[in-house]
Amino acid sequence: METEIYVQVKHSVKSLLDIDLNSYKDEQMKRRLDSWLTRSGEPSWHDYFKRVRSDLDEKSRFRNYLTINVSAFFRDPERWIDLREKVLPHLLASSPSGLRVWSAGCSIGPEPYTVAILFDELRLRHQPYLLATDLDRGALAKAQARGPFTADDLRNVTSQQIEGYFESVAPQFYVKAAIAKRVTFREQNMLADDFEPGFDLIVCRNVVIYFTESAKNALYRKFCGALKPGGVLFVGGTEIIPRYHDSGFRNFGLSFYQKM
Repeated sequence: METEIYVQVKHSVKSLLDIDLNSYKDEQMKRRLDSWLTRSGEPSWHDYFKRVRSDLDEKSRFRNYLTINVSAFFRDPERWIDLREKVLPHLLASSPSGLRVWSAGCSIGPEPYTVAILFDELRLRHQPYLLATDLDRGALAKAQARGPFTADDLRNVTSQQIEGYFESVAPQFYVKAAIAKRVTFREQNMLADDFEPGFDLIVCRNVVIYFTESAKNALYRKFCGALKPGGVLFVGGTEIIPRYHDSGFRNFGLSFYQKM
């Protein structure tokens, strides 16, 4: 995609969908947009945006496509073991009356539901507040509907956990209502909206990798501001915050950063 066309596309996306593509990595986003236009069957972006303006369903599909959704239950299992055995004991000691947890960029729900399952297994005395947010309304709708999820989504879930926390409607799975009701889902644009404060734990995994460096840095500072002193940010297995001190964090183990 030529630079001039990309500038025009970004302007139209911001105007129609309120999504700022300037915060996303250019080459990666250009490839996604080129692929989408080809699949749409329209000869040009001018024709496609004309269609989007007159077709609310197409507008919704385009919006959902631009918000990248890749997720799985207990993704990177070793990190979830670290959360359970190393991070949560520290947080529970600091907030004995109940934790406040936020799954940011929750996609279709595996991440916040993993947290809910983990908390249920720990048999906590006080029920944590668990917020899950995403920009993609289609993804949020699937999360709130408790699925359906595929066997691949559950590849890191034990047979005991599947039996205890999921309903099977072969070949698909749904999270049981008792677990789903523990999560509060809400639409949110992480790059533009204000954050709710006072969290003990923020889980944002494999989301910021799609953003520019400046957008990442701004987001990390906002996450720090939303955490309690001593609170922890849990990031993806391949994500590293290079200058975490500049954002107000100290390293707390692989994939974990603690607010100073």
